[in-house]
Amino acid sequence: MALTGKKLLLGLTGGIAAYKAAELARLLVRRGADVRVTMTEAATHFITPTTMQALTGQAVWIDLWDARVPDAMGHIELSRDRDLIAVAPASADFIAKVANGLAHDLLSSLCLARRCPLLLAPAMNVEMWQNAATARNIVRLREDGVLIAGPAVGDQACGEVGAGRMLEPSEIAAEIEAQFAPQALAGKRVLVTAGPTEEPVDPVRVLTNSSSGKMGYAVARAAQEAGAAVTLVSGPVALPTPVGVSRIDVRTAEEMFAAVKQAAAASDVFISVAAVADYRVKEPSPRKIKKANGRAVTLDLVENPDILAYVAGLKNGPYCVGFAAETEDVAANAAQKRAQKKVPLIAANLAQDALGANENAIKLYDEQGEHDLGHGPKLELARKLIAHVAAALPARK
Repeated sequence: MALTGKKLLLGLTGGIAAYKAAELARLLVRRGADVRVTMTEAATHFITPTTMQALTGQAVWIDLWDARVPDAMGHIELSRDRDLIAVAPASADFIAKVANGLAHDLLSSLCLARRCPLLLAPAMNVEMWQNAATARNIVRLREDGVLIAGPAVGDQACGEVGAGRMLEPSEIAAEIEAQFAPQALAGKRVLVTAGPTEEPVDPVRVLTNSSSGKMGYAVARAAQEAGAAVTLVSGPVALPTPVGVSRIDVRTAEEMFAAVKQAAAASDVFISVAAVADYRVKEPSPRKIKKANGRAVTLDLVENPDILAYVAGLKNGPYCVGFAAETEDVAANAAQKRAQKKVPLIAANLAQDALGANENAIKLYDEQGEHDLGHGPKLELARKLIAHVAAALPARK
């Protein structure tokens, strides 16, 4: 069982999603974890301590001044032997407390006094999640090294639809398991590219594509979870940097190429996820191009550098993984790209199903043939990809 011997503290805050915490506790216990539960007073309005005690086989803690702790230091004693604290659901109010170092109750005090990692699974109304105050708090928490799991997008108990749903218990359990995953890439340096590039046409227009960067960022996070030192070269996206990852922002394909060239030689693995523009305008206009009153406008395009082929051609270079986003004949096109680029591994998918989406379906192609990673959240697939890469590295030499 993935969590055998792991000691977890599961925190519940006030919100309708608290009912999911019962299933989460059950899953964690079934996977071998020792689960101790702490609830805020507000959480007890949605689910009873008796339920959580029955599922974990342990007493539930609520009161900061609980007399069962002999020295009245429950906020210290209850977390000292824990390997991780997970708060699910984490309300907007609780997120604000932790982000600002407040400790008004037992659970927030435990989080402030902890020595172990903290994972929060946000759950709130879409407007609360999108509020500028919550956004600032999430940024601060990520900068402080707090793990944020979710939220998901979908129907909410209030009747509205949008971001703010707590992840499903199985998804949160997977996030927790990932924190204890084998460090298969410990000591390795991984270079990842992500997102689109923007190629200037004039001062206000660019040639680009609809890549969101989500897959590349998921790969960077999965590699970091596996113990690697990760450098992420990112085109323009609206995504937070994964915790522990070093990020280099670029705009154009040539800027991405320059950043990759500088880092590639010192890397053990290069994973080319970015949707790099194949062409750029040869001479971008220094002024905004005006409408031509019905006349055609011609752009003189030249090829951009082939970043993956360059890295694959380095003597004693890193193990290279390419991505192929195809619109048809995925297997044939992936095999052709693998041969042309001379890379050991290609990850392929249908572009129309993947660009901008939170889920994907990926198949890997190497000299052993096809490996189907299945369909699922991009982070889940990224973890499978990293496991495949880690297994291939020893055989490389």
